[in-house]
Amino acid sequence: MTEYDIVVVGGGSGSQVATAAADRGLEAAVVERGPLGGACITRGCVPSKALIHRADVVEEIQRAERAGIDATLEGVAYDEITDAIHDAVFGKADRQAESLEESENVALYRGEGRFVDDRTLEVDGEESHEIRGEQIVIAVGSRPMEPPIDGLADVDYLTSDNALYLDDRPDELVIVGGGYIGTELGYFFGALGTDVTIIGRSDHLIPREDDEVSELVTDALAEYCEVYTGHEAASVANDDDGDVTVTAEPSDDNDAVEITADDLLLATGRVPNTDTLNLEATSIETDDSGYVETDARLETTVDGVWVLGDVVGDQPFKHAADYESRVVAANALRDDSEAQRASDGRAAEPRDGGREVDYHAMPHAIFTSPQVASVGKTEGELEDEDREYESATVPFDVSPLGAILEIDGLVKVLAAPDGEILGCHIVGPQASSLIQEVVVAMDRGSGTVEDVAETVHVHPALSESIYAAFDELSEGEFSTAPDWRDIRE
Repeated sequence: MTEYDIVVVGGGSGSQVATAAADRGLEAAVVERGPLGGACITRGCVPSKALIHRADVVEEIQRAERAGIDATLEGVAYDEITDAIHDAVFGKADRQAESLEESENVALYRGEGRFVDDRTLEVDGEESHEIRGEQIVIAVGSRPMEPPIDGLADVDYLTSDNALYLDDRPDELVIVGGGYIGTELGYFFGALGTDVTIIGRSDHLIPREDDEVSELVTDALAEYCEVYTGHEAASVANDDDGDVTVTAEPSDDNDAVEITADDLLLATGRVPNTDTLNLEATSIETDDSGYVETDARLETTVDGVWVLGDVVGDQPFKHAADYESRVVAANALRDDSEAQRASDGRAAEPRDGGREVDYHAMPHAIFTSPQVASVGKTEGELEDEDREYESATVPFDVSPLGAILEIDGLVKVLAAPDGEILGCHIVGPQASSLIQEVVVAMDRGSGTVEDVAETVHVHPALSESIYAAFDELSEGEFSTAPDWRDIRE
């Protein structure tokens, strides 16, 4: 058995904890059976956004006539696009592996790790190893969920793991799932010419977003896809031609629908990979869905065993996992003097010499067309909490650039009566970037609407739409945000 100061199970964001330990002269090990970098690098955010960039280019060409420009789309070299993205992202994963292997104090074990006891793992790869860590970090991520649909075992289907690297674009595609994965891939394939049908259980797509956001995106996606909301896939079957038929039952009194397509894509959520770890051999506890139970410092029910990333189940985003890796590193690697200070300033007040996670200003984005970006609470969540709030919703075209570009979208701000920012939701171009000034205000400023409303914004820029929404809730004596929508009239 080989012993280490810290063992990280998972080669995504968790590997950052291992390199932080190595920088301190500690002996670290990383256990990973697949490509380095986690799902984000090779099976998630990076390749999917590279594909969506192509969809954005196609959309821009198709809308060029609105700007008085004669442009024609002659064709799409689909296999060349997917091959180039595949080579780029897996090349990055290989470079990360090389960098880790070259680190003097980090050992990389290729294989699947399974717990023998609270501190010991058996790694099954080309060779079998038994390793032990004084500290353990669980960061094994998640995988696509396979829903209980009748007939699913007898048909071929795609998930986000393999839909990103197809050699040929499907002519017809039915997507089961109306969350962010289903809508992003629905936009991509629809923009590139596939006949896409999306089946979602909720009344609107992306149902976890604010209601106004969900409604707007559902209407926008209908331009690229046939959308059946309020339906649940009940059964699937292949016909004699090899096509797949999905039968979807409605949640109301309407009739069931049958959709036939060349291919089926499941986008019904993800499940944590904790079932691969043999946690039964440990005292580490999980909830009924398999997510690991932790305290506010991301320590499990076993002292010195930490967790980060998708297996936490709170914020399933790569940027959240990177943040959590800093919290875990600060807690797992601290000494007595370090226990009284935070390493990057995002933590709450130290408790028992540790750092606590703070998600109140954790943003996320959905890369459909239009883009979506959100931070903080939705209006529905505030109502469920019976919390007093004020809201302001403005369209993008209240700003001069938004009006000139004829942008359809909105900015919605939710604030407490004293001006504290409770949430912000943006639908429109560059939303994933525009949300950041709100995140900074919530996380580094006083956290009030005045942080945004009293800040000078570039003119003309889309950020003026953000300013207009916050200015509407500002407690200043008068509003200085003009309404430029008459430009479009």
